[in-house]
Amino acid sequence: MIIQKNDFKPKPAVIWLTGLCGAGKTTFADCLIEKFKELSVVSVLLDGDEIRKTLRVNSFDEDSRKKHNLYVGYFASLLEKQGNVVIVALISPYKEIRNEVRAMCKNFIEVYVSTKIEICIERDAKGHYQKALSGEIKEFTGISPPYFPPDNPEITIDNGSVTFQHAQM
Repeated sequence: MIIQKNDFKPKPAVIWLTGLCGAGKTTFADCLIEKFKELSVVSVLLDGDEIRKTLRVNSFDEDSRKKHNLYVGYFASLLEKQGNVVIVALISPYKEIRNEVRAMCKNFIEVYVSTKIEICIERDAKGHYQKALSGEIKEFTGISPPYFPPDNPEITIDNGSVTFQHAQM
């Protein structure tokens, strides 16, 4: 079945992309935004890195990360209630926080961007992993402390075997 522009009327939802730093969350989110534009669907992107910069959140301890994730989840749920398709790209390493966000939303779609840490380290465009491995950055998810993958995400993308050319939707 081919979806025509006029046939596609998605219901409001929060599409929550979770995974390690460098897993490809933002790249997949950007692909989704572009696809929704092609279908004339207004969507909103909440990117964890951009929100951190804007709000000037600089702490990465467990409590700060949990609060940051809950704030983003709350904003996403508000935007969903206003009728939007909301795409969130956020490491969100804690299962219990993702579950709290799920409870805030009416239609929560958890997408686990599964990428081996070795691949993330290899991609390390921002140099975060090297700084974490050398001890310059403390509390870096995936190195210390751990990332807790979802148990039952609605979608899992193995980004070690998918190229973005294949990911075209």
